[in-house]
Amino acid sequence: MTTRRDAIRWTLAAAMGLQWRAAGATPAPLYERAIAIDALGGFGEFDSSAGSDAPLSARALADVRASGLTAVVVTVGDVGNGPNRFEKAVRLIANMEREIDAHPDVFLKVLRGGDLARAKASRRTGVIYTFQDTSMLEGDLGRLALFHDLGLRGCQPTYNRRNLIGDGCLEVADGGLSHLGLDFVAELNRLGILLDLSHAGRRTIRDGIAASKSPMAISHTACRALADLPRNTDDESLRALADRGGVAGIYFMPFLRTAGQAHAEDVIRHLEHAVDVCGEDHVGLGTDGTVSRIEIDEAYRESVRREVAERRRLGISAPGETGDIVKLVPEYNEPRRFERLAADLDRRGWTSGRIEKVLGANFARLYADVWGA
Repeated sequence: MTTRRDAIRWTLAAAMGLQWRAAGATPAPLYERAIAIDALGGFGEFDSSAGSDAPLSARALADVRASGLTAVVVTVGDVGNGPNRFEKAVRLIANMEREIDAHPDVFLKVLRGGDLARAKASRRTGVIYTFQDTSMLEGDLGRLALFHDLGLRGCQPTYNRRNLIGDGCLEVADGGLSHLGLDFVAELNRLGILLDLSHAGRRTIRDGIAASKSPMAISHTACRALADLPRNTDDESLRALADRGGVAGIYFMPFLRTAGQAHAEDVIRHLEHAVDVCGEDHVGLGTDGTVSRIEIDEAYRESVRREVAERRRLGISAPGETGDIVKLVPEYNEPRRFERLAADLDRRGWTSGRIEKVLGANFARLYADVWGA
Protein backbone atom coordinates (compact mmCIF):
# COMPACT_ATOMS: atom_id res chain seq x y z
CA MET A 1 0.00 0.00 0.00
CA THR A 2 1.35 3.41 -0.98
CA THR A 3 1.26 5.85 1.92
CA ARG A 4 1.13 9.64 1.78
CA ARG A 5 4.76 9.65 2.94
CA ASP A 6 5.69 7.34 0.05
CA ALA A 7 3.97 9.69 -2.39
CA ILE A 8 5.87 12.68 -1.05
CA ARG A 9 9.19 10.87 -1.33
CA TRP A 10 8.48 9.78 -4.90
CA THR A 11 7.58 13.38 -5.81
CA LEU A 12 10.78 14.74 -4.30
CA ALA A 13 12.87 12.04 -5.96
CA ALA A 14 11.32 12.79 -9.35
CA ALA A 15 12.03 16.50 -8.93
CA MET A 16 15.66 15.68 -8.16
CA GLY A 17 15.98 13.25 -11.03
CA LEU A 18 16.44 10.38 -8.58
CA GLN A 19 14.58 7.15 -7.87
CA TRP A 20 13.09 6.13 -4.56
CA ARG A 21 11.24 2.92 -3.86
CA ALA A 22 9.07 1.89 -0.94
CA ALA A 23 10.01 -1.01 1.30
CA GLY A 24 9.19 -4.29 -0.38
CA ALA A 25 9.26 -2.86 -3.92
CA THR A 26 11.30 -4.81 -6.47
CA PRO A 27 14.39 -2.81 -7.48
CA ALA A 28 15.38 -2.38 -11.11
CA PRO A 29 19.02 -3.17 -11.93
CA LEU A 30 21.06 -0.40 -10.37
CA TYR A 31 22.46 1.10 -13.55
CA GLU A 32 19.12 1.03 -15.33
CA ARG A 33 17.46 3.08 -12.62
CA ALA A 34 20.38 5.42 -11.88
CA ILE A 35 20.86 8.94 -13.14
CA ALA A 36 24.30 8.66 -14.82
CA ILE A 37 26.11 11.91 -15.58
CA ASP A 38 29.54 12.41 -17.11
CA ALA A 39 30.36 15.88 -15.80
CA LEU A 40 32.99 16.40 -18.52
CA GLY A 41 32.93 14.20 -21.58
CA GLY A 42 32.25 14.18 -25.27
CA PHE A 43 30.81 12.39 -28.28
CA GLY A 44 32.41 10.88 -31.36
CA GLU A 45 34.79 8.10 -32.25
CA PHE A 46 38.49 8.53 -32.96
CA ASP A 47 39.00 9.15 -36.66
CA SER A 48 42.30 10.74 -37.66
CA SER A 49 40.91 11.59 -41.11
CA ALA A 50 37.78 13.42 -39.93
CA GLY A 51 37.72 17.18 -39.44
CA SER A 52 36.67 18.81 -36.18
CA ASP A 53 33.37 19.93 -37.77
CA ALA A 54 32.47 16.48 -39.12
CA PRO A 55 29.01 15.24 -38.08
CA LEU A 56 28.75 12.36 -35.64
CA SER A 57 28.99 8.96 -37.29
CA ALA A 58 26.33 6.26 -37.12
CA ARG A 59 28.58 4.32 -34.79
CA ALA A 60 29.08 7.29 -32.46
CA LEU A 61 25.32 7.81 -32.25
CA ALA A 62 24.78 4.11 -31.57
CA ASP A 63 27.36 4.29 -28.78
CA VAL A 64 25.53 7.20 -27.17
CA ARG A 65 22.27 5.25 -27.29
CA ALA A 66 23.96 2.16 -25.83
CA SER A 67 25.82 4.04 -23.08
CA GLY A 68 22.87 4.45 -20.73
CA LEU A 69 24.17 7.90 -19.80
CA THR A 70 21.53 10.38 -18.68
CA ALA A 71 23.67 13.39 -19.56
CA VAL A 72 27.12 14.41 -20.75
CA VAL A 73 28.72 17.81 -20.21
CA VAL A 74 30.44 18.85 -23.45
CA THR A 75 33.01 21.59 -24.03
CA VAL A 76 31.87 24.13 -26.63
CA GLY A 77 34.86 26.49 -26.61
CA ASP A 78 38.60 26.40 -27.19
CA VAL A 79 41.16 26.66 -24.38
CA GLY A 80 44.27 28.72 -23.87
CA ASN A 81 44.97 32.32 -24.81
CA GLY A 82 44.82 32.92 -28.55
CA PRO A 83 42.94 34.50 -31.44
CA ASN A 84 39.38 33.87 -32.63
CA ARG A 85 38.20 32.20 -29.42
CA PHE A 86 34.79 33.91 -29.53
CA GLU A 87 34.14 32.80 -33.10
CA LYS A 88 35.32 29.25 -32.33
CA ALA A 89 32.89 29.01 -29.39
CA VAL A 90 29.97 30.16 -31.52
CA ARG A 91 30.88 27.62 -34.21
CA LEU A 92 31.20 24.75 -31.71
CA ILE A 93 27.82 25.58 -30.19
CA ALA A 94 26.30 25.68 -33.68
CA ASN A 95 27.82 22.27 -34.46
CA MET A 96 26.33 20.73 -31.32
CA GLU A 97 22.96 22.36 -32.00
CA ARG A 98 23.05 20.74 -35.43
CA GLU A 99 23.56 17.30 -33.87
CA ILE A 100 20.77 17.79 -31.34
CA ASP A 101 18.36 18.98 -34.03
CA ALA A 102 19.33 16.14 -36.38
CA HIS A 103 18.94 13.43 -33.74
CA PRO A 104 16.08 14.36 -31.37
CA ASP A 105 15.66 10.66 -30.54
CA VAL A 106 19.24 10.55 -29.19
CA PHE A 107 19.88 13.95 -27.60
CA LEU A 108 18.07 16.41 -25.35
CA LYS A 109 19.53 19.84 -24.63
CA VAL A 110 19.65 20.38 -20.87
CA LEU A 111 18.91 23.86 -19.53
CA ARG A 112 17.39 23.14 -16.10
CA GLY A 113 17.69 20.42 -13.50
CA GLY A 114 14.33 18.92 -14.43
CA ASP A 115 15.55 18.23 -17.97
CA LEU A 116 17.64 15.38 -16.56
CA ALA A 117 14.50 13.52 -15.50
CA ARG A 118 13.04 14.14 -18.97
CA ALA A 119 16.16 12.71 -20.61
CA LYS A 120 16.07 9.65 -18.36
CA ALA A 121 12.37 9.01 -18.92
CA SER A 122 12.69 9.32 -22.70
CA ARG A 123 15.88 7.23 -22.86
CA ARG A 124 17.81 10.08 -24.44
CA THR A 125 21.16 11.57 -23.44
CA GLY A 126 21.12 15.11 -22.14
CA VAL A 127 23.69 17.54 -23.54
CA ILE A 128 25.05 20.23 -21.22
CA TYR A 129 27.24 23.04 -22.59
CA THR A 130 30.34 24.19 -20.72
CA PHE A 131 33.46 26.31 -21.28
CA GLN A 132 36.83 25.18 -19.93
CA ASP A 133 38.29 28.66 -20.20
CA THR A 134 37.20 32.30 -20.45
CA SER A 135 39.38 33.33 -23.38
CA MET A 136 36.27 33.59 -25.62
CA LEU A 137 34.96 36.40 -23.38
CA GLU A 138 37.99 38.57 -24.19
CA GLY A 139 37.44 40.44 -20.94
CA ASP A 140 33.79 41.24 -21.74
CA LEU A 141 31.63 39.66 -19.03
CA GLY A 142 28.54 40.78 -20.94
CA ARG A 143 29.20 37.88 -23.30
CA LEU A 144 28.26 35.46 -20.54
CA ALA A 145 24.61 36.46 -20.92
CA LEU A 146 24.82 35.83 -24.67
CA PHE A 147 26.31 32.39 -24.16
CA HIS A 148 23.80 31.63 -21.41
CA ASP A 149 21.02 32.38 -23.89
CA LEU A 150 22.70 29.89 -26.27
CA GLY A 151 22.64 27.23 -23.56
CA LEU A 152 25.89 27.62 -21.61
CA ARG A 153 25.40 26.14 -18.13
CA GLY A 154 28.97 25.77 -16.79
CA CYS A 155 32.21 27.73 -17.06
CA GLN A 156 35.77 27.46 -15.78
CA PRO A 157 37.66 30.68 -15.04
CA THR A 158 41.00 29.29 -16.27
CA TYR A 159 42.63 26.44 -18.17
CA ASN A 160 46.02 25.67 -16.59
CA ARG A 161 47.59 29.06 -17.42
CA ARG A 162 46.95 32.66 -16.42
CA ASN A 163 44.32 34.76 -18.16
CA LEU A 164 42.43 37.97 -17.37
CA ILE A 165 40.22 36.15 -14.85
CA GLY A 166 42.90 34.46 -12.75
CA ASP A 167 45.66 31.87 -12.46
CA GLY A 168 45.49 28.27 -13.60
CA CYS A 169 47.10 25.29 -11.92
CA LEU A 170 50.40 25.62 -13.83
CA GLU A 171 51.17 29.16 -12.69
CA VAL A 172 54.02 29.30 -10.18
CA ALA A 173 52.80 32.60 -8.70
CA ASP A 174 49.35 31.11 -7.87
CA GLY A 175 47.82 34.57 -7.83
CA GLY A 176 44.18 33.54 -7.53
CA LEU A 177 41.26 35.42 -9.05
CA SER A 178 41.71 38.96 -10.35
CA HIS A 179 39.21 41.74 -9.64
CA LEU A 180 37.68 40.88 -13.02
CA GLY A 181 37.61 37.26 -11.86
CA LEU A 182 35.56 38.16 -8.80
CA ASP A 183 33.12 40.02 -11.05
CA PHE A 184 33.06 36.94 -13.28
CA VAL A 185 31.96 34.74 -10.37
CA ALA A 186 29.24 37.23 -9.43
CA GLU A 187 27.94 37.25 -13.01
CA LEU A 188 27.87 33.44 -13.13
CA ASN A 189 25.82 33.48 -9.93
CA ARG A 190 23.43 36.09 -11.35
CA LEU A 191 22.85 34.15 -14.56
CA GLY A 192 22.68 30.71 -12.98
CA ILE A 193 25.81 29.30 -14.64
CA LEU A 194 27.77 26.70 -12.68
CA LEU A 195 31.23 27.80 -11.55
CA ASP A 196 33.63 24.97 -12.44
CA LEU A 197 37.05 25.26 -10.80
CA SER A 198 38.77 22.49 -12.77
CA HIS A 199 42.25 23.40 -14.11
CA ALA A 200 42.42 26.31 -11.64
CA GLY A 201 45.30 27.10 -9.31
CA ARG A 202 44.95 26.40 -5.60
CA ARG A 203 44.34 30.04 -4.71
CA THR A 204 41.90 30.47 -7.60
CA ILE A 205 39.96 27.48 -6.25
CA ARG A 206 40.00 28.97 -2.76
CA ASP A 207 38.96 32.41 -4.03
CA GLY A 208 36.17 30.94 -6.17
CA ILE A 209 34.72 28.91 -3.33
CA ALA A 210 34.80 31.93 -1.03
CA ALA A 211 33.30 34.33 -3.57
CA SER A 212 30.51 32.22 -5.04
CA LYS A 213 27.04 32.49 -3.56
CA SER A 214 26.06 29.26 -5.34
CA PRO A 215 27.60 25.79 -4.91
CA MET A 216 30.28 24.99 -7.43
CA ALA A 217 32.02 22.04 -9.08
CA ILE A 218 35.47 20.75 -9.81
CA SER A 219 34.04 18.65 -12.59
CA HIS A 220 37.09 16.61 -13.61
CA THR A 221 39.99 16.12 -11.25
CA ALA A 222 41.57 13.61 -8.85
CA CYS A 223 43.05 13.64 -5.36
CA ARG A 224 46.43 15.31 -4.97
CA ALA A 225 46.99 13.39 -1.74
CA LEU A 226 47.25 10.22 -3.86
CA ALA A 227 49.00 11.65 -6.95
CA ASP A 228 50.82 14.93 -6.35
CA LEU A 229 50.27 16.57 -9.74
CA PRO A 230 49.04 20.12 -10.51
CA ARG A 231 45.83 18.93 -12.20
CA ASN A 232 44.70 17.16 -9.04
CA THR A 233 42.99 18.80 -6.06
CA ASP A 234 44.29 18.90 -2.49
CA ASP A 235 42.19 17.69 0.44
CA GLU A 236 41.74 21.18 1.90
CA SER A 237 40.15 22.40 -1.32
CA LEU A 238 38.00 19.28 -1.65
CA ARG A 239 36.66 19.78 1.89
CA ALA A 240 35.95 23.45 1.26
CA LEU A 241 34.10 22.55 -1.96
CA ALA A 242 31.96 20.00 -0.13
CA ASP A 243 31.29 22.36 2.77
CA ARG A 244 29.72 24.79 0.27
CA GLY A 245 27.53 22.10 -1.29
CA GLY A 246 29.75 21.47 -4.32
CA VAL A 247 30.70 18.25 -6.13
CA ALA A 248 34.08 16.96 -7.33
CA GLY A 249 34.17 14.66 -10.37
CA ILE A 250 36.92 12.05 -10.66
CA TYR A 251 38.35 11.65 -14.15
CA PHE A 252 39.67 8.67 -16.15
CA MET A 253 42.97 10.36 -16.98
CA PRO A 254 46.74 9.72 -16.65
CA PHE A 255 46.85 12.09 -13.64
CA LEU A 256 45.42 9.32 -11.44
CA ARG A 257 49.01 8.12 -11.18
CA THR A 258 52.35 9.94 -11.05
CA ALA A 259 53.77 7.46 -13.56
CA GLY A 260 52.49 4.70 -15.82
CA GLN A 261 49.10 3.89 -17.29
CA ALA A 262 46.03 4.58 -15.14
CA HIS A 263 43.76 1.59 -14.51
CA ALA A 264 40.41 0.81 -12.91
CA GLU A 265 41.93 0.37 -9.46
CA ASP A 266 43.28 3.93 -9.65
CA VAL A 267 39.82 5.35 -10.40
CA ILE A 268 38.39 3.46 -7.43
CA ARG A 269 41.26 4.50 -5.16
CA HIS A 270 40.63 8.17 -5.91
CA LEU A 271 36.86 7.81 -5.59
CA GLU A 272 37.20 6.22 -2.17
CA HIS A 273 39.63 8.88 -0.98
CA ALA A 274 37.37 11.66 -2.28
CA VAL A 275 34.37 10.14 -0.48
CA ASP A 276 36.41 9.94 2.73
CA VAL A 277 37.36 13.63 2.41
CA CYS A 278 34.16 15.14 0.98
CA GLY A 279 31.45 12.71 2.02
CA GLU A 280 29.42 10.57 -0.36
CA ASP A 281 27.08 13.46 -1.26
CA HIS A 282 29.84 15.49 -2.92
CA VAL A 283 31.63 13.13 -5.32
CA GLY A 284 30.81 12.23 -8.92
CA LEU A 285 32.43 11.38 -12.25
CA GLY A 286 33.84 13.59 -14.99
CA THR A 287 35.79 11.26 -17.25
CA ASP A 288 37.32 13.86 -19.61
CA GLY A 289 36.87 11.30 -22.36
CA THR A 290 34.48 10.36 -25.16
CA VAL A 291 31.59 7.92 -24.90
CA SER A 292 32.78 5.68 -27.73
CA ARG A 293 35.41 3.00 -27.30
CA ILE A 294 38.81 3.95 -28.67
CA GLU A 295 40.84 1.37 -30.54
CA ILE A 296 44.32 1.64 -29.03
CA ASP A 297 46.32 1.09 -32.20
CA GLU A 298 49.37 2.83 -33.62
CA ALA A 299 47.27 5.50 -35.33
CA TYR A 300 45.71 6.45 -32.01
CA ARG A 301 49.04 6.38 -30.16
CA GLU A 302 50.54 8.64 -32.81
CA SER A 303 47.63 11.07 -32.41
CA VAL A 304 48.29 11.18 -28.65
CA ARG A 305 51.97 11.94 -29.26
CA ARG A 306 51.07 14.75 -31.68
CA GLU A 307 48.49 16.20 -29.29
CA VAL A 308 50.87 16.23 -26.33
CA ALA A 309 53.60 17.84 -28.47
CA GLU A 310 51.18 20.56 -29.59
CA ARG A 311 49.95 21.19 -26.05
CA ARG A 312 53.55 21.57 -24.91
CA ARG A 313 54.18 24.05 -27.72
CA LEU A 314 51.18 26.08 -26.58
CA GLY A 315 52.27 25.89 -22.94
CA ILE A 316 49.07 24.21 -21.70
CA SER A 317 50.37 20.67 -21.19
CA ALA A 318 50.32 19.62 -17.53
CA PRO A 319 52.86 17.42 -15.74
CA GLY A 320 51.69 13.83 -16.07
CA GLU A 321 50.85 14.17 -19.78
CA THR A 322 53.07 12.07 -21.98
CA GLY A 323 52.83 10.78 -25.49
CA ASP A 324 53.53 7.27 -24.25
CA ILE A 325 50.37 6.95 -22.11
CA VAL A 326 46.86 6.85 -23.54
CA LYS A 327 44.32 9.26 -22.03
CA LEU A 328 41.81 6.70 -20.86
CA VAL A 329 41.36 3.82 -18.43
CA PRO A 330 41.57 0.56 -20.45
CA GLU A 331 39.08 -1.34 -18.26
CA TYR A 332 36.47 1.38 -18.83
CA ASN A 333 37.14 1.93 -22.53
CA GLU A 334 33.57 1.22 -23.68
CA PRO A 335 30.25 3.10 -23.94
CA ARG A 336 28.79 1.48 -20.79
CA ARG A 337 31.86 2.30 -18.70
CA PHE A 338 29.74 3.68 -15.86
CA GLU A 339 27.89 0.39 -15.59
CA ARG A 340 31.18 -1.51 -15.37
CA LEU A 341 32.46 0.90 -12.72
CA ALA A 342 29.22 0.47 -10.76
CA ALA A 343 29.74 -3.30 -10.78
CA ASP A 344 33.31 -2.84 -9.55
CA LEU A 345 32.16 -0.57 -6.73
CA ASP A 346 29.47 -3.07 -5.79
CA ARG A 347 32.15 -5.76 -5.48
CA ARG A 348 34.09 -3.37 -3.23
CA GLY A 349 31.13 -3.34 -0.86
CA TRP A 350 29.70 0.06 -1.75
CA THR A 351 25.99 0.45 -1.01
CA SER A 352 23.65 0.94 -3.95
CA GLY A 353 22.72 4.37 -2.61
CA ARG A 354 26.34 5.53 -2.58
CA ILE A 355 26.95 4.14 -6.06
CA GLU A 356 23.91 5.98 -7.45
CA LYS A 357 25.07 9.24 -5.87
CA VAL A 358 28.49 8.97 -7.48
CA LEU A 359 27.11 7.85 -10.85
CA GLY A 360 25.16 11.07 -11.17
CA ALA A 361 22.67 11.86 -8.42
CA ASN A 362 25.10 14.26 -6.73
CA PHE A 363 25.68 16.25 -9.92
CA ALA A 364 21.92 16.18 -10.64
CA ARG A 365 21.29 17.81 -7.26
CA LEU A 366 24.02 20.40 -7.85
CA TYR A 367 22.67 21.30 -11.28
CA ALA A 368 19.15 21.76 -9.93
CA ASP A 369 20.53 23.96 -7.14
CA VAL A 370 22.30 26.26 -9.63
CA TRP A 371 19.99 26.18 -12.67
CA GLY A 372 16.66 25.63 -10.96
CA ALA A 373 14.41 22.60 -11.19
